[in-house]
Amino acid sequence: MQGQIQVPGDDALAFGLALRRRREARRMSQLDLALTCDVSARHISFLESGRAAPSRAMVLKLAAGLLMPRSATNALLTAAGFAAVYPVTPMDAGIMEPFRAMLAFMMARHEPYPAILCDRHWNVRDASPAAVALLSVLDSGDDEINLIRLITSEGPVTDVVVNLPEVLVEMRNRMQLEALEAGHDPELEDLVGRLETACLREGVGLDTQRRNPLVPLIMTTPYGQLSFLSAIAHFGTSEDVSIRDLRLELMFPADEFTRAVLEKPPWL
Repeated sequence: MQGQIQVPGDDALAFGLALRRRREARRMSQLDLALTCDVSARHISFLESGRAAPSRAMVLKLAAGLLMPRSATNALLTAAGFAAVYPVTPMDAGIMEPFRAMLAFMMARHEPYPAILCDRHWNVRDASPAAVALLSVLDSGDDEINLIRLITSEGPVTDVVVNLPEVLVEMRNRMQLEALEAGHDPELEDLVGRLETACLREGVGLDTQRRNPLVPLIMTTPYGQLSFLSAIAHFGTSEDVSIRDLRLELMFPADEFTRAVLEKPPWL
């Protein structure tokens, strides 16, 4: 069932607003969403106005049509008055031990190269010794480190990151895609705004950037000028929001000097 016509209630209105924001963030019309989900555009209009209340199955169908991440699907269900369907398990829970062991194994195997574990908003949740040494060079002074806020600040990063404009452009492009995939996520949108502002500050526009096949991170450090290339691992085999939202950035030396420094780390 697609839902019934009713006098708008708090749940219907809250759901309608949330659905419209998600749809618009995806740059889809009501007709686009209706065709994707095999429902009528009229019904989408009724849902967004609060004139119709969705079933749980309809909420899940719409979330799938909008390609919403697990956490956003939970939020849409809650807005409609339903319980969340995807678990959000604390990382220190016993059931997460196999996953924690896998993360520890991956980070240990990556040594002596830097590895940084972040959540979906690029808050640092764990870091290898080499990554801690690199982050200390930036000296944010914060207990909670957010990589996007770090590289868009006007602090030490402007002196430490040699190719800051290139790094900002690469991260802006990546974050714009992540924000589009997430739909309406105010925190991601704020991070994209910070990157766009930082790009303008550095004089980098959409039509002035050079297109390089690889964009290294080049840092001036007490150990010399170090250059890195990154691979980012996502964990897509779990229904748990906590796991799906994580990403593990594995940094590799981009030149022989960096490799030599990392293989005999002076910070240990």
